[in-house]
Order: sequence, then C-alpha cells, then structure tokens
Amino acid sequence: MTTNPALARALAERDYKDPTPVQSAVLAPEASERDLLVSAQTGSGKTVAYGLAMADTLLGADERFGPATAPQALVVAPTRELALQVQREFEWLYAATGARIVSCVGGMDPRQEQRALNRGAHMVVGTPGRLRDHLERGRLDISAVRVMVLDEADEMLDLGFREDLQFLLDATPPERRSLLFSATLPRAITALAKRYQRDALRIEVASAEGGHADIEYRAIRVVPKEIEHAVVNVLRYYDAPSAIVFCNTRETVRHLHATLQERQFSAVALSGELSQNERNSALQALRDGRARVCVATDVAARGIDLPSLGLVIHADLPNDAESLQHRSGRTGRAGRKGVSVLLVPPFRRRRTEDLLRSLSVTPAWSGPPSADDIRKLDHERMLRDPLLTDEPSEDDAAVARTLLAEHPAEHLVAALVRLYRAGLPAPEEVADPGEPRGARERAAPRGFAGGPAAGGGAWFRLNVGRRHKADPRWLLPLICRRGNVTRDDIGAIRIFDEETAFEVTAAALDHFSTAVRKQDGADVIIEPMSGPPTGRPERPGRGRAPHGKAPYEKPARGKSFRDKPAQGKPAHESPRKPKAGGGAHAAGAYAERAPARSRPNASKGKPAGKRPKSP
Repeated sequence: MTTNPALARALAERDYKDPTPVQSAVLAPEASERDLLVSAQTGSGKTVAYGLAMADTLLGADERFGPATAPQALVVAPTRELALQVQREFEWLYAATGARIVSCVGGMDPRQEQRALNRGAHMVVGTPGRLRDHLERGRLDISAVRVMVLDEADEMLDLGFREDLQFLLDATPPERRSLLFSATLPRAITALAKRYQRDALRIEVASAEGGHADIEYRAIRVVPKEIEHAVVNVLRYYDAPSAIVFCNTRETVRHLHATLQERQFSAVALSGELSQNERNSALQALRDGRARVCVATDVAARGIDLPSLGLVIHADLPNDAESLQHRSGRTGRAGRKGVSVLLVPPFRRRRTEDLLRSLSVTPAWSGPPSADDIRKLDHERMLRDPLLTDEPSEDDAAVARTLLAEHPAEHLVAALVRLYRAGLPAPEEVADPGEPRGARERAAPRGFAGGPAAGGGAWFRLNVGRRHKADPRWLLPLICRRGNVTRDDIGAIRIFDEETAFEVTAAALDHFSTAVRKQDGADVIIEPMSGPPTGRPERPGRGRAPHGKAPYEKPARGKSFRDKPAQGKPAHESPRKPKAGGGAHAAGAYAERAPARSRPNASKGKPAGKRPKSP
C-alpha cells in the first residue's frame, strides 16, 4: 500500500497487511489530488481509506505536521457516534505525525470544544449542525481547509442536513479538495457532487454480493409474545463476544434492556433520549468488554464500529431495506464474519421476504433455538473452557489436592458444573409457530382445554354470532392473534345466532389454551366447550349484505356483544364505534376489529352499520 511513511508504520502496527478494495481505489495513481465521489458499503474500511487519501494533500513528503493553527481538514459525519469513531481512527492513523484532531458534535459541551479549537487543530471532525453553529458564532475558522470529507453523505441528506452541508461547503475555500463517500449514489448525492466538486473521479467498489459476503443471514420464526424469550435464546445460542439488538422505539429499548439485565446479561442501551456522555459510556463499556449486549434504536447505532461485534438481532423488523442493510452492516466488517438474525412473527413473513429479496439475500429459515439446544452447547463450551484446558498453577493444584482429600471427585466436578451454569442466563422455553401440524403433541392444561374434537383437538366458543355480523374473514385472524397460532392450527368454524364455535388442533391445543387464559377487558371472549357444538349453524349468505359481504361494527363503549341493539335501531345495525382510549375495552376487542376490506360500505361513504338499499 503506497502511502505516507508515518501512516504506513501506523498501519503495520495495527496489522493492516492487505488493503480493502476501497482503500486500493482511493490510493490509485489516477485518484491522486482529485475530488472523489466514492460509493462504498458500510464496513468496507472507508474511514481508513479517506484518512489515507488525505495524507498526500495535507503532508506531502513530510512525516509530521507543523504547529496547529486553523484546521486543514474538515470531516463531516451524520451522527455523533460516527464522528467520534472517525476521530479515534484518525488518532491512531496519524499518531506519528503530531496531528491535533478536534471533534465538534451535538450533545457535548460547546464551550469545551471552543477551547480546543482556540488551541489550534490540524483536523476537525463533527456533525453538520454543531459545525455550522461554531462557524456562525465565529468559533471555527475553515478558511485554511485544504480537504473536506463528507462521510455517509446519503444518510446526512436523509436526516435533513442538506442546508447545513451546503452552508459548510459554501464556506470552505473553492480550491479545496472534496471527498464524498456514500453507501448509495441517489440523484440528490450526484447533484450535490456536480455542484461542489471539480472533475470528480467516480469510484464504485460495492461488492457483487451487495456488501453481505461476510454476513450470515438467519430468519427465525417466533410467536409474537415470545420475542423477548427468543432474543435471550439467540444471544445464548451464538454467544458472540458482543452483539447489538435493534428495536424500533425508545420504549422497546428500555423494556428489552431491563429484561436482559434481569436475566444476567451484561447489557447497555443506546437511544436518542440518552445524553452524549451516557452514550459514550455505553459504547466504551462494549469496547472494553464490561458489556456484551447493546440494545439500540437505528439512529443511535448508526455508524457504530465494534471490532468484536459478531451478532446483530432485529427484535423489531426494520422499516425498509436500507435500514436492514445498515443494521446488519454493524457486523461482518473488514473481512470478519458475522451473523444477522431477524425475528419474524407469522404475520410479518411476507414483509421479511420482500426486504431480503430487495437486498438479494437468501436467509436460512428456522425456529428459535430451543433450551435443549442451548444446554447442549453449554456442555460443549464448558469442555473447551480455558479453566479446564489450561495447565493449573502450583497454588491451584495444591488447593485441588486438599479438596480431593476432603470430598469425592464426582462431588467436586458437580460443584464445578453448578458454578459454571450459575454464571449463565437461563435459556427460555419457546415455540416454533411454523412447526408442521402434529409434529409435537401437547397435553391440554387441566380445567381449561375444550372438549374433544376430530383428530384429538378441542372445541372453543366465541361470544359473537350471526346477529353480531360474525364472519370467518375477521374471526380467523382474531382467533390466531389471541391464541398466538396460525391458520393451519384452526379447524372448522361454525357460526350460530349468538355464538361461534371453532376447532383447535391437538398440536396447538396446549399453546392456544395458555395464550387465551387472560382476557381481562376483552369484549370477544374465548371459552372452552365440553364437546362438539350442537344445533344448526348459519347457512351460507344468511343475514349478510349482498354478494356475501357482511359489514362488521364494534360495540359501543361499555356494551357487550350480548347486549341487545339500542332501542329504535334495526336489529342488523350495531351500536356506534367507541372513541379511542375508551376504558378497558380499548385493549380488548376494539384492537381486533375486522380489516377494512371486510366492511365494504365504509369505503363508499355509507354508514358502516346499515345495509345498502336494494336496487
């Protein structure tokens, strides 16, 4: 790798032998002293790449900088964590050059940054908003900037920093060299480059695998209510030196972080509600090994680079393919292998397949790791533990002989096993919602399971029937949600005037019965039946709107489905929909309404509870 001798020594000390593709590209002869527009995937070594590309412009043939005055290089990054990470990378890369590097990021004390700038700097690394603030207040002088770097430019535009970037670019000397790095090159990025760069060399070094060559993707089927348990088992199964668990909201981060800590995981949290000092402390705990699990939102974890990060878990599915790529890109960096695990409830499978297909990724699908799988791995890991494989010291051997004189060897080994297991979080019992019917027979809990049905299943009843516009199109999804089962686990559905009976297969009976035990505040009640239903069910099309479509209205606040229609209303018209947040019912049947497509009148601007007039 041809570069400045001082930087070459720093790379050798870090055992950098072979440059990554992006590093080779920016150091090629045709890229020397030119503006660069680089498309490189996350984890490709681009921070070191533009650090090396800047050296010829800033140092030339010299190995050390002169006195620090006004900065000669300005690096702009989208997030605080990424900016501070760039500063750390530059500190070891430019250690032998005497470079003074100052960071300016939101969330830190601006007066302390001002004092650092007043003492002089060779390079300034920061976020767009804080850099602009220092510039407007006269604290930052960029009149001597010779190189300007925009790192993850597409992300900065997505976060709304376009005006700040243009302000900074306009304020720098027009003869400065600009290096623009971006994971993708959308039209907005190319327009920015065309306006502010001169004869830029375009470099595209994204791998043919789309940046996923070193990442193993796993899609794990989970029951919605067991996602936290699945996270526990995945962490225990892979036992990575460090892992990130991604959630979509701050509240989920708080809850899952507390859950993991209760289960003996050394975990930290990262979200936008934390101060920058708290976020720095959390990241430092991950770097020095005091913590092994980070629970984070997308924005907080953007740009994090942890060398030992071997596992990424998507507890909540990302909103788009780009977020999935950025999340997964925290692992499998710079030639290291990593695993990206998506936890997929049954109703999100199609969405997950679409996300992965858009990234040209084919995952391995499976159920969650079982407690037995984890215990088996624990046994294998214990046999490989250095405590057993390393040669004992003389002091340890002496204590061992004393213990053997007092206790049987088997007793001592059993105590060692207990100590080893005591330091491990207990695995959870989890179900696989995609397990074939009949693959695992379950016994029903006493006193709750319904009566026998064909094939060893049981019958249950719902307190809604034909008079309440019951329809399998919304009943079946409701039953599956409440019982955490799939459509394949539900057999026959029979609709009567005042109630509906349905059959649950033997394979799902235990799980379904446990899931529907708690029904506090729900209007639609699921109860076991002593045997198959008797009587005549609803005839096809009876009591429905034309074309077999029956509109469905939820009951009014405080009303049960057993209540009679309000006085003066026709029997087929249901009471009005309750207001949002209305009492205990809001958590019950009101959250389980029929989909819009099963209420045809609503889409035509007609009252939802009335039948259309006959032609």
